[in-house]
Amino acid sequence: MKLGFIGLGKMGANMVENLLDHEHEVVVYDLSRAQVDRLAGRGAESSNSLEELVAGLCHPRTIWLMVPSGAPVDSTLDSLVILLESGDIVIDGGNSNFHDSVRRGGALAEKGIYFMDVGTSGGLEGARGGACMMIGGNPEVYASLEPVFKDLCVSGGYGYMGSSGAGHFAKMVHNGVEYGMMQAIGEGFDILENSEYSFDHHEVARVWANGSVIRGWLMDLVARAFDRDGQLDYLSGIIADSGEGKWTVETALDEGVSIPVIAGALFRRYRSRSQENFSDKVVAALRDEFGGHGYTQKSRLQKK
Repeated sequence: MKLGFIGLGKMGANMVENLLDHEHEVVVYDLSRAQVDRLAGRGAESSNSLEELVAGLCHPRTIWLMVPSGAPVDSTLDSLVILLESGDIVIDGGNSNFHDSVRRGGALAEKGIYFMDVGTSGGLEGARGGACMMIGGNPEVYASLEPVFKDLCVSGGYGYMGSSGAGHFAKMVHNGVEYGMMQAIGEGFDILENSEYSFDHHEVARVWANGSVIRGWLMDLVARAFDRDGQLDYLSGIIADSGEGKWTVETALDEGVSIPVIAGALFRRYRSRSQENFSDKVVAALRDEFGGHGYTQKSRLQKK
């Protein structure tokens, strides 16, 4: 299949390479010319503008967006929609708020353009080698795009969630669960750190990652972080967030659903910006390990 791809950041660039590995044709565009040129060297077709990208595709076109949520998505769509025709497909694979996806889906439907919201999980490694995707939008369009989703994801790692906004809703809740899981891991190591014993955190994480009830990718990643530095002294405990935890708590309030674990994990992230402990450092390290989100160093200078 031939498709356009807009947004060649950490996730987007890895996804394009994954598509190329599966012999899809990809026309790429990004504000960074260096990224466009690099992927052109891998076999992608480069474009210098949205107009050039659209011209490089045959109708009905499929265009995948991997740009930051909020205004960047809207501005990209505003520039893109005037170039498209009825029957074309736009996919938003970023972490957009599901309310925005419902609005965008409705606006594009009025022009006969299909909008698919795809919540994408798995971090940088998943983007490159097999991700997990939660997909919302028109079910017939989903069926037509399923070969692409299958190639981008691990076996069984994608599915149709429902009408417009459902994909990003499922991803929002997924990230809320992720907040709680990472917070629990961090708090567990905080207890170990403050005990009377001199635990080797890497050794504990290695054992827990192999056969225990709490084994899994997050435990693998925390073991990797502790292998780098057993005390995580390369970072502070300031934990950033990209909004999904807040959206999850807001949605739960709207629905009257009690989510004390996720809410507590969100508030802990806010508190970490003024007061930190060892659990915060573990969570900050985990975010960097799976998503390449970076961290705040001890000096408060951002990782380069």
